[in-house]
Amino acid sequence: MLPGHELDALLGARHHDPFAVLGPHPDGDGLLVRACLPGAVAVQLAAADGATLAEMERLHPGGIFAARLPGNERRAAASDYRIRVTWPDGTEQCSADPYAFDLLLGELDLHLIAEGRHFELGECLGAQWQRVDGIDGVRFAVWAPNARRVSVIGEFNGWHQARHPMRLRHPSGIWELFVPAALGAQPGSRYKYDLLDPHGTELPDKADPLALATEAPPETASVVTAPGQGAPPFAWHDADWMARRAAADPYTLPMSVYEVHVGSWLRAANDSRHGWDILAERLVPYVQELGFTHIELLPVTEHPFGGSWGYQPLSLYAPTARLGPPQAFAAFVDRCHQAGIGVILDWVPAHFPTDPHGLARFDGTALYEHMDPREGFHQDWNTLIYNLGRNEVRGFLLAGALHWLEHFHADGLRVDAVASMLYRDYSRQPGQWVPNRYGGRENLEAVAFLRELNSVVHERCPGALTIAEESTAWPGVTASVASGGLGFDFKWNMGWMHDTLRYLGHEPVHRAWHHQDMTFGLVYAWSEAFVLPLSHDEVVHGKGSMLGKVPGDDWQRFAGLRAYYGFMWTHPGKKLLFMGGELAQWQEWNHDAELDWALLDHPMHRGMHTLVRDLNRLYRELPALHALDHSPEGFQWVVGDDNHNSVFAWLRRAAPGSREVVLVVVNMTPVPRQGYRVGVPFAGTWHECLNTDAGCYGGSNVGNGGTVTALDVPSHGQPASLALTLPPLATLVLRLGHAEGEQGATT
Repeated sequence: MLPGHELDALLGARHHDPFAVLGPHPDGDGLLVRACLPGAVAVQLAAADGATLAEMERLHPGGIFAARLPGNERRAAASDYRIRVTWPDGTEQCSADPYAFDLLLGELDLHLIAEGRHFELGECLGAQWQRVDGIDGVRFAVWAPNARRVSVIGEFNGWHQARHPMRLRHPSGIWELFVPAALGAQPGSRYKYDLLDPHGTELPDKADPLALATEAPPETASVVTAPGQGAPPFAWHDADWMARRAAADPYTLPMSVYEVHVGSWLRAANDSRHGWDILAERLVPYVQELGFTHIELLPVTEHPFGGSWGYQPLSLYAPTARLGPPQAFAAFVDRCHQAGIGVILDWVPAHFPTDPHGLARFDGTALYEHMDPREGFHQDWNTLIYNLGRNEVRGFLLAGALHWLEHFHADGLRVDAVASMLYRDYSRQPGQWVPNRYGGRENLEAVAFLRELNSVVHERCPGALTIAEESTAWPGVTASVASGGLGFDFKWNMGWMHDTLRYLGHEPVHRAWHHQDMTFGLVYAWSEAFVLPLSHDEVVHGKGSMLGKVPGDDWQRFAGLRAYYGFMWTHPGKKLLFMGGELAQWQEWNHDAELDWALLDHPMHRGMHTLVRDLNRLYRELPALHALDHSPEGFQWVVGDDNHNSVFAWLRRAAPGSREVVLVVVNMTPVPRQGYRVGVPFAGTWHECLNTDAGCYGGSNVGNGGTVTALDVPSHGQPASLALTLPPLATLVLRLGHAEGEQGATT
């Protein structure tokens, strides 16, 4: 007979080791089976074929039952018997006993988790639909080493914490339990974890950190999924794409990225389909028509607060349920690949929100975060900082990154807020931060994590890119790990962005005094492999839209922005433009509304849209504009010091000494200039293959009539030169000796 305090502990969901009491246990010459079923009217032991074996005696009025298995068995497997329960509403439930199953997770799994090296964590922890001992059900497993008790609660047990307390696997800190499908645990079931902290205090119900699907916010439960990609099995059609990606050299290929917040790109009224299905139908062909090579999605990991745009995620393994189930997201990625478009995901390993159902003090202790707020609390965002010195936390993040690349075929991760990870004193005053073990400000654990992240991604996911949003001068962000770098493929060039946008914001008459803002980026252009970003961060929080940053009357604003886009697309570095920039929106981005699509009915806005399309096409078609993006041999200044006229000119090459040369000339004043001489390496006919002042873009159509001849008149250190007409506030792109395919040429 069990002591009364053990019975009370079971019914009060305070027993730390339910497997020591529940399920089958040797008792004399046979086995005694106990079950905790609060609210049950009657309980029987049954054979696998349903035949009644014994009535279970009520040991406690609260709902603890026991019965002896007939025969002389000294042990029983889960397949040997069933528990049949009659509930107050008259329904019957007959299922295998969750407490008759043996250990679920293997020792290798537990060892790898403890080392932070279990890279298939999304298929190990969390809710896994599987068959155990011939019985279908859900294996639940969660890391909570300091909890006194953990129960899985959900629709299948009335959210009752005494029904399914879990087993602790020492010393890993993993709690596990298999709940048979006959009890109602099925794909689609909602669930959470109920925990007691180390002192026995009940914590807020916690969502599963390894959930592969969730309820749509504001609801917060996790959702059981069927096997395969964190979703029902998905049939991919992108084998050719994945093979080409693995063999490609991203540094020599064009890369033009359309950055998207999927919730506000388009809000389709009266359409009951999943958001991902609508985006696959509308966003993919739109991006394809504009000529971008990649889509970059603001974080699609589930996040409780929509106003964070996904940058405060809590479910790092689950695509947001706002747009449909995980398989709908997989289908969207598949559609992108079939259209020749890569998919980059913004990913946030720097911090997480403090919502009580999330990771904060998950088991009653600082488990995922640092205990000391000087290390564990982010003052700028009121969020918590991951403790990257803890193996299990590091492994949780590493496996999460691989989950998106391997299971959803993402083509890259843009890692958010890298600067905040690298420096212990980031946005902190003296006394508000803890030095590293050498007394310095560098976060050594974060450095080690980022190096491991990039090494593992490049080893396991051929062709997948990692891109750092890093705003400081940390050396070697894109240098290899072997050479002491962080190992990213690319880095956002935040300095270029800030400098050139500052220049763009000056009245043209004042730009002569800020000429270096446009040229300084070439001083360090090859110190890293850069992406030139005009991102979402530049069109929110009172910064205005891209068009709104440009001074002058409406004509000058449109012309100035067109010239700036021409400058960007021909400048060394890969390209990124946030959605709406191609429309020249007047208003800054609002995540609660969709883009102002009606602007496309207006010629000036339509012209900007056409220009972005033509810039992408030219950028892709001319190797000189992308093949040597990350080598000084692909760029040469011709005119870099004409601050008086605010004119810039340079050459781009696809190979050293090649005649495949492109000349770019930018005039950032509203003054047209006639006969402006620019040196070039070869005499002969040069074709104006793009002019941002062309009439088809909304410009004044000032230019060079499509062609201009370079004479053997030395200039700017070159053996020949062109006498050009420079349109007002415009960028010209000229190519030697090719008349085919000019875009936006003037007549």
